[in-house]
Amino acid sequence: MEKTGQGGAKTHVRDFTSGNITSQLVLFALPLFLSNLLQVFYNMVDMIVVGHVLGKVGTSAVSVGGDISALMTFIAMGFSAAGQVIIAKYIGSRQQDKIGKFVGTMGSFLVVCAIVVSILGLVFQDALLSLMNTPSDAYAGAKGYSTVCMLGLVFIYGYNIVSAVLRGMGDSKHPFIFIAIAAIINVILDILLVALLGMGAAGAALATVISQAISFLSCTFFLAKRRKEFGLDIHVKDFLSWNRPMLSDLVKLGVPMAIKTASIQVSKLFVNSWVNSYGTDVSAFAGIANKISSISNLVSAAMNTAGSTMVGQNIAAEMYGRVNKILIRIAVITLTMSSLMSLFVLIFPDLLFGMFTSDTEVLRYAKAFIPIAILLFFGSSLRAIMNALINGSGNYRINFATAILDGIVMRIGLALLFGVAFKMKHYGFWFGDALAGFTPFWIGLVFYISGRWRSNNNKKDTV
Repeated sequence: MEKTGQGGAKTHVRDFTSGNITSQLVLFALPLFLSNLLQVFYNMVDMIVVGHVLGKVGTSAVSVGGDISALMTFIAMGFSAAGQVIIAKYIGSRQQDKIGKFVGTMGSFLVVCAIVVSILGLVFQDALLSLMNTPSDAYAGAKGYSTVCMLGLVFIYGYNIVSAVLRGMGDSKHPFIFIAIAAIINVILDILLVALLGMGAAGAALATVISQAISFLSCTFFLAKRRKEFGLDIHVKDFLSWNRPMLSDLVKLGVPMAIKTASIQVSKLFVNSWVNSYGTDVSAFAGIANKISSISNLVSAAMNTAGSTMVGQNIAAEMYGRVNKILIRIAVITLTMSSLMSLFVLIFPDLLFGMFTSDTEVLRYAKAFIPIAILLFFGSSLRAIMNALINGSGNYRINFATAILDGIVMRIGLALLFGVAFKMKHYGFWFGDALAGFTPFWIGLVFYISGRWRSNNNKKDTV
């Protein structure tokens, strides 16, 4: 939605403190959903192409290498989400003039983080692969995949930065357009590099990195060209000279969010390392299970992101009644979608799991995974409702508590309980991980009932 700002200038910035909540939520979340769908799609293409060209060894390699690469993005995911909320609160409190300086500080800070994380990832790569109990026949492929992703990490961080800026100002349409371009390029390169040129798992990773680089550069060019329409008063010096109070606010909120992302990734690495110890067949199916988990997050992640921006603006504007309505709309939409996805996996399991591989030894684990998939669907729906409140409130203490309990205590604890204590083996680890996904909902429910989310942290913490 384009509006006219002061002086008659066109603006892409969206104000969510008034208007129809349902239409705003759906229109904002739809491009986010499509973006997430495309990202899952081209990650699935990696798995599908590798699975059919290289077999279960290639599938296992992409699964393990992808887990390690995902861990490297925890700072980008956490801090970009924090940046999105802070920008939304600037808009809600009518402090748009601060956004340019904040973007410069956040952008350059995260680029430095990307370089440091890349170096550390490459240094400790073998140790991570060892901790993951990587099957010996998939080790080389997993290392090649993760190496390429680590070398291209700056593009992943860069895209998260630019997307956070756009989404914080209420623009979810243009990030979708650029990720759509990346998805098309990724599919073409997957077929070229893996199927035709025989570059293996490393070729799949290279296809992903190149497509993400193009997406990032396109998105950056667009934002730079349209900065006046976004009211983005930004200069080169804003990237070179960090604003300390703004960096402090970013770190204060970004660290808990990054810890939350990292702890979930670490717990998944922990779970998958145990799962990988059961052999290549189980490891290969774990890669498929991870994609099913990604599917379960499609709608909820979009609602979480859209809801965080809308909640952030309305809390900053002290429109608490609208916050309640936003949460109710999120609940209706996400729970409806979870019910539909559960019906699909119950009725068409062969179609869903058979997309990834035709190996009967791998697919024999699918039937028992169906109840776990349904838990993942509903866990992600309930999680989205309260994550929108927790993230949108900007309350770093609740974010930190959620990070520790959800990402470490519950996920690892329940995985060990069912996998080891109850001797359910790999199914126990998957079951415990799925149950742990409900943790943010219970924390958020207590937070909501307490009423502490009504305190306007923007006045106190984001300057």
